[in-house]
Amino acid sequence: MTERPLRVGVIGVGTMGTDHADRLATRISGAELVAVADADSARAAEVAARYPGVRAIANPLDLIADDAVEAVLIASPGFAHEEQVLACLAHGKFSLCEKPLTMDSAAALRLVEVERDKAGRPLVQVGFMRRFDPEYAELRRLLDDGELGRLLLVHNIHRNRTSPAWFRDSAAIVNDSLVHEVDVCRWLFDAEIETVTLLTPTPSGRAPEGLRDPQVAIFQMAGGGVATTEVFVNSQVGYEVRCEAVAELGSATIGLGQEMLVRRGNAYAGRIPDDYRQRFARAYDIEVQEWARACRRGQVAGPTTWDGYAASVVCEAGVASLATGQPVRVELADRAEILRP
Repeated sequence: MTERPLRVGVIGVGTMGTDHADRLATRISGAELVAVADADSARAAEVAARYPGVRAIANPLDLIADDAVEAVLIASPGFAHEEQVLACLAHGKFSLCEKPLTMDSAAALRLVEVERDKAGRPLVQVGFMRRFDPEYAELRRLLDDGELGRLLLVHNIHRNRTSPAWFRDSAAIVNDSLVHEVDVCRWLFDAEIETVTLLTPTPSGRAPEGLRDPQVAIFQMAGGGVATTEVFVNSQVGYEVRCEAVAELGSATIGLGQEMLVRRGNAYAGRIPDDYRQRFARAYDIEVQEWARACRRGQVAGPTTWDGYAASVVCEAGVASLATGQPVRVELADRAEILRP
């Protein structure tokens, strides 16, 4: 007998949430989109009308409480995440929350503790989708296999063609862009970040006035590793994300975009995608598919509330370093104590 699909509701149907709604409605097996909610009720109604049987629910908290919704994908603005994740925990429902988990580390730590006390097991997955990208997953497997020896260095490149209109605060580059590399480095090294240093050259003339862009972050990892990340959100070129892992016996690089490299007329060229939805389309598909499968097993398949909390602490240290250019120590809570049974 065929098992009934997981019934999923999506909160927030802006660019990312609409993309997820379509993914759930058309590409994810074992799950079905049953409801959407958004602060813009007309927008929610318009998205719901695209798919037969999908309801638009005015209040996101009502969507979470609805008995017809078994799991919730949260793609609302970050300031709403804490209340919505707390509601999911109160109702014992699995959730996939797009980053950031919350707007600050203290709120994120509260979610870690509430999840521990109310659920007694992980119910929340945080949307760091790069862990599901085939190239990143292959890199992690290579490092885990030990063929290259111990990981020593990671070098990241994270570039956007232009920054969105609301990207006018230099801290936004840390909190909304660099945060992905924070999770990547913790994941590849399987270690926490101990110190963060943010350096800024003379800003690009193409950056909005007052925006310190590009930025270079240096992470000192527990265990002795070092990671560097260039974030350049007004590169004028396209959306480029690359990662090189340097180990004792060799190195590996991903994100070179060499699926098709054309050579002609004494030149060679490939295509650089416009935005994250193109570069990581497959990663998002795999992420949501694995989340849905894990929900049906009663598990979480990816980054947890602790990962969301740790990323928040690192980003806060990064913003502090941005003001001085000096290393800032990352002060995490005691994980063993916080996650005690």
